[in-house]
Amino acid sequence: MNGATRRSVLIGSGMATGALIVPLSFASERGRAAAAPTLAGNAWLGVDGSGRVTLALPKTEMGQGILTAITMIAAEELAVRPDQVLVSIPDGDAARFAPIDQGTGGSSSIRDVWQPLREAGAKARAALVNAAARQWSVPPTDCDARDGAVLHKSTGKVLPYAALVAAAAAAPLPSDAQVRPSSSYGVIGKTHRRLDGDAKARGRAEYGIDVILPGMKFAAISVSPVFGGKLAAIDEAAARKVPGVTGVIRGSDVVYVLADNTWAARQGVAAAKPQWTADNAHGGMQQGALIDAVTAALDKPGFVAATTGDLAAAQQGAAHRFSATYHQPFLAHATMEPASCVAHVHDGQCEVWHGTQVPSDGRKTVAARLGLPLDKVTLHNRLMGGGFGRRLETDMLERCVDLARQVPFPVKLIWSREEDTTHDWYRPAYADRIDIALSADGKIAAVEHKIAGSSVMARLLGPEFKGVDDDTVDGAIKLLYATSAHKLTFQQQESAVPTGWWRGVGPLRNTFVIESAIDEIAHQQNQDPIAFRLAHIEDPRARAVLEKVRTDSGWGEAVATGIGRGVAVIHLWDTYMAAVAEVAVDKDHLIALKKVTVALDCGQAINPSGVLAQVDSGIIFGASAALYGEITIADGRVEQSNFHDYRVLRMNEAPAIHTTIIENHEKPGGMGEPPCAVIFPALANAVFAATGKRLRSLPLQKGLEAA
Repeated sequence: MNGATRRSVLIGSGMATGALIVPLSFASERGRAAAAPTLAGNAWLGVDGSGRVTLALPKTEMGQGILTAITMIAAEELAVRPDQVLVSIPDGDAARFAPIDQGTGGSSSIRDVWQPLREAGAKARAALVNAAARQWSVPPTDCDARDGAVLHKSTGKVLPYAALVAAAAAAPLPSDAQVRPSSSYGVIGKTHRRLDGDAKARGRAEYGIDVILPGMKFAAISVSPVFGGKLAAIDEAAARKVPGVTGVIRGSDVVYVLADNTWAARQGVAAAKPQWTADNAHGGMQQGALIDAVTAALDKPGFVAATTGDLAAAQQGAAHRFSATYHQPFLAHATMEPASCVAHVHDGQCEVWHGTQVPSDGRKTVAARLGLPLDKVTLHNRLMGGGFGRRLETDMLERCVDLARQVPFPVKLIWSREEDTTHDWYRPAYADRIDIALSADGKIAAVEHKIAGSSVMARLLGPEFKGVDDDTVDGAIKLLYATSAHKLTFQQQESAVPTGWWRGVGPLRNTFVIESAIDEIAHQQNQDPIAFRLAHIEDPRARAVLEKVRTDSGWGEAVATGIGRGVAVIHLWDTYMAAVAEVAVDKDHLIALKKVTVALDCGQAINPSGVLAQVDSGIIFGASAALYGEITIADGRVEQSNFHDYRVLRMNEAPAIHTTIIENHEKPGGMGEPPCAVIFPALANAVFAATGKRLRSLPLQKGLEAA
């Protein structure tokens, strides 16, 4: 396999610039007061002259709670309450945070910052303790940091950080500072309310879509609905007649309408009635042909991603062979906050205000787009109303600066929900063929897995791509189930449909295939699906979550006709998780997800309530896609446009979710992706248990109606 990974290509380069350190109020940038830290544990964590701990968030907050969790780690090491840490959402600045990547995705945030943040906090804490010890002429071991001060343990004397910062900063940072042991945790592992919750509930939090600048104009956008199509004509006069419209700007495949407010801009686009010419290569593209092409790609040799043992011998000597082909569709991200961006190009520089998962990479993209030096571009990152991988892409920035460079004022560009849905970077459609051989004693002897689909890594790496998409095969290289022979291949199959990462990324799609296949084999062998899994899993942490979910879910108890329970288990993103989904299927074949029971081991849980929230979020997000999610193509364009035809679970359809966290102090794992991944096969397996119909193609509701 090639050395580049999905995460490594997100790392952008940048020049160091100052970030404002502000209280956790999410006031606008104009109202923030600079307060650079005096004692720096590293370039983004420190203690200022008033003794306040300051943290420039090294990852981006998009609703997943990372702002709170990372703040809790800093608070633990520096012996303060989390709400005493002054948090800023910094500009895109790769150099400042290196080697940590500012990009947020793949459940990497806590895993990336856990050790370096603790070490930086420990150094700053030790520097403060040493400063106090020097002042008292006592050994540092006689002192401890508590509640924003240093305490002399035997006399009870106390010095607040404010009295120590100058002296601590004047001395070199201790090189041998030790992070706090888990036995002393007072913040980490304790439930804490969301630090951004109050600001969001009261409307003070500023998302990218909220930015308002003096003299700013608003813009709406219309892009060719056909992939590769071009603008043929518009009624510009009609657009300009709309009250509030101030301008119309054309591009090769796009129309922008400028106005005094967003509504006028959108009405202007509607009045313009843009007409498009279809690209001959893509205008006739149809869904059936796309899926047929991906399926046919499975018959090609593919590039080998992993191989162990003698596959041919294991297959030839098998007592039982299972083979199946699975299909997964294109998926949209459907974030709650529509695509938006604010940009101002002036005086040889550019400022951008945008909620992005890749602030450093976005800044670099803008500089390249405008032909500006990187130090002439400032990207002010903002909170996001959902990302799910959509804001790993920089097309919002590109479209906005293309417009902003043509006008002398700041401009806010907002996509309609329809424009966003029909111009997404879709989760690729995949076809998988899996062949599993069992030996005479019922053990898994061989697994052959072929994957075909679009490669996001190929798009990003260009000529450096070597044939295997590391992300697409992730989760299928190292199997949770013991086997003596294993071969995994990937065959790239592209179309005009633009593809990108989606919550759960590669392991999600592999989990659906592997856990569905394992379930099928268990039933074919007349074995209980959980017992079968336990018989083939050696990892004790994986076994523990399976055994716990078996107990908590009431697995094995009798259920009524039309009720089914399905199970799945994963070890991905350094997290172990098992889930049992319970569904009811009525006489009209409508699937209702009633209950989900989850047991998880994510190592050290930073904020247990945040972990539970991520489980709820991932289960509902993933279940929506597994049941209903599908983007289809007709005549070279996306057929879906909004939530009426790209369904998500309604509030009254949300299942009861019961989650147990198995506590330990292992290195933290990721939590954003695992619940989304585990629910796909658990749901499919539950539908089989309820109906006896095995669905190998998603979405499940459509598949059941067709079965």
